[in-house]
Amino acid sequence: MKSTVQKNSQTGVAVVHTRTLAGAEKCLPLPGAELGSEHEAREEQSTMTDYKTNLRVKLPATCIVLEVIIIILFATLVEYDHDTDAKHWHEEMSKHNKSNYENEFYFRYPSFQDVHVMIFIGFGFLMTFLQRYGFSSVGFNFLIAAFSLQWATLMQGFFHGMSEGNGKIHIGVESMINADFCTGSVLISFGAVLGKTSPVQLLVMAVFEVALFAINEFILLSALGARDAGGSMTIHTFGAYFGLMVARVLYRPHLDKSKDKNSSVYHSDLFAMIGTIYLWMFWPSFNSAVTAHGDDQHRTAMNTYYSLAACTLATYGFSALVSPEGKLDMVHIQNAALAGGVAVGTAGEMMLTPFGSMIVGFLAGTISTLGFKYLSPVLEEKLRIQDTCGVHNLHGMPGVLGAIVGAITAAAATREIYGEGMEDVFPDVHSNNITASMQGVRQAISLAVTLGIALLGGLIVGFILKLPIYGSPPDTICFEDGIYWEVPGEEGAHEEMTTVAVEDVEKPLNG
Repeated sequence: MKSTVQKNSQTGVAVVHTRTLAGAEKCLPLPGAELGSEHEAREEQSTMTDYKTNLRVKLPATCIVLEVIIIILFATLVEYDHDTDAKHWHEEMSKHNKSNYENEFYFRYPSFQDVHVMIFIGFGFLMTFLQRYGFSSVGFNFLIAAFSLQWATLMQGFFHGMSEGNGKIHIGVESMINADFCTGSVLISFGAVLGKTSPVQLLVMAVFEVALFAINEFILLSALGARDAGGSMTIHTFGAYFGLMVARVLYRPHLDKSKDKNSSVYHSDLFAMIGTIYLWMFWPSFNSAVTAHGDDQHRTAMNTYYSLAACTLATYGFSALVSPEGKLDMVHIQNAALAGGVAVGTAGEMMLTPFGSMIVGFLAGTISTLGFKYLSPVLEEKLRIQDTCGVHNLHGMPGVLGAIVGAITAAAATREIYGEGMEDVFPDVHSNNITASMQGVRQAISLAVTLGIALLGGLIVGFILKLPIYGSPPDTICFEDGIYWEVPGEEGAHEEMTTVAVEDVEKPLNG
């Protein structure tokens, strides 16, 4: 019989492993092992509490004050729209001989529900790849989204919905979709600073970003007359570069002290893949949610569908190609396979053609995969941008690609191709106010405006978030749930056993 003593480096429990001649193995704890484990656990807990984040007052105060302000503003400014108000809807049914099934709810709510799932499950679980930050990834995603959709309703309504002359914001199912779109942009920025910020910082970031998002959206869609149904510019490009600039200002030179936690394990990558699949399945609904009924919505969903499929093939191909051993990288699959949905967001409602959408998706998957492999290290080492989730590769570059594709497709629009459908896609071109080429110029200008507002806004907000009043984690314990959450006891999942030599003891089998 041969005996060895092994020690679990995380729990500190020493165990005697005894293997009999028959091959059976028994594990017996050494005397006092449990005491050592408890002692080390207390030391770890003491270390964690040394860095007090002071959120017992800050987080409740922030949440309660923000919600009270929002409730007061809703009470003062917000009303149901005609499709939601009982009196107005029934008057409209009587006046225009409508039925309840013509209410906007029945056309938009299925798409809204898909978008809603993407925001709360898709984005939330996509960020659970960090091995010790799952609670925060899903939990803070939940918190930020719940706040942002309310604040976005007010900000977007202020710029878009107060046009009926009574100074009120009128809301319905379409405003719910648009609020979720704005929330998606905030969550993209959250991905850039994931693991390095406190929930109070994230709420403050959302306050400013939602306002800037609404301003940028108003300039693009109303002032410039750009088309961006799926949000390649307004959602993805804006959210990515805003978040990257915030991450640049919040650069942590000693973040390598937490590098052991800034990584994934088998089960955390599997959870993140859940988010990927949800996003991938529902992205056609995301891009088509607010397009015109009929062929526009149908075409947008179809273009997105094929773009995502082509993007996925490109991602798998290039992921294996850039690996010296020809192996797939789960980071690429989780993220780059979604880039096709981002890149077709602007041109999705246009006559891009099915093969055109596939080309766009293939290009998006290619640049996203190569970005994760080669560009992300450059951003951190040269530009000092610590992009936790790689939002530059999933949302930034594909968003810019989508804006460029949209500008080219708009400039190539003709009446022979669109017919009377030109009115829905390019109303100003249809009414002869501008040429198709000028519409393409508008699209290009919109990209420049988006980048300018995102970069400048992110820079300013980054300095606001850098103030030492938000309870942000120190460099040594970033990417750690235990700072802000009650974490239940964990099983020794990652055992690194240190073998201590013990002399072989042979005993007769008959004892």
